[in-house]
Amino acid sequence: MTYKLVALDVDGTLLNDEHEMTERTKNTVMEAARQGIEIVLCTGRGPQNSIPFMESMGLEGYVISHNGAATVEVATRTIVHQFEMDRGGLTPFMEYCREQGIHFDINTAFEMYVDHVEALAGPVRYMYENFLMMPSNLPAWEALADPVVKFTAFGESADLDRVFEAWSKWTLPFNMLRSGEYFIDLMHQEASKGNALAQLAAKRGYKPEEVLAIGNYYNDITMLTYAGMGIAMDNSPVEVKAAADAITASNNEDGVHEALVKYCLS
Repeated sequence: MTYKLVALDVDGTLLNDEHEMTERTKNTVMEAARQGIEIVLCTGRGPQNSIPFMESMGLEGYVISHNGAATVEVATRTIVHQFEMDRGGLTPFMEYCREQGIHFDINTAFEMYVDHVEALAGPVRYMYENFLMMPSNLPAWEALADPVVKFTAFGESADLDRVFEAWSKWTLPFNMLRSGEYFIDLMHQEASKGNALAQLAAKRGYKPEEVLAIGNYYNDITMLTYAGMGIAMDNSPVEVKAAADAITASNNEDGVHEALVKYCLS
């Protein structure tokens, strides 16, 4: 099968555990693009800290950001599509996090907000620095002009396990998922990587069987099952591997390189 669109998750997939894209993987992605395959990053990150990876490879096109909540054109920073959340519905989740001491941020397509940016320290500040995105102070809702697309809770894995269990018992107006060991994301009910990838593929004229997707975590399952070929990294949880059509090497062993050579370049 000739794949025309390749969707790549970023953290835990395209990047190794040092948050770096190796030269080997970078060169293979670029070679796939030179051969006419369209590359799209499909990530939980926002466009501000995912587009630079595309630019470092000399690629234009699109990034599907915020786990599918906002799709953005690389060259123009134009929002192609976004799933707007009901801000009022976030109030109980914000109150819960404040009461339980769980850090959270609020995301529009291009901006990120927290309660007290000046108080960021320790693991929370380190997390933002690692992901190359420093937030601003959250204004009153009426002063926030742009749609909210994602709410993220961040903390120790065991703490988030308890939060996820508690919120799972609520009547949820949002799509809730674990986007990483230390993250819980809330988004519009229809926002997912799979839905956003399906919309972009249709816009670009590709059939599902012409799409290959590579990912490593629960938030990647919808795109792995949408794509004609869904590939899980070896560092994926067992449920993600079960949802995939194939498994490649881990993110620390250039698994994206291995998959592209096998399925796109050979």
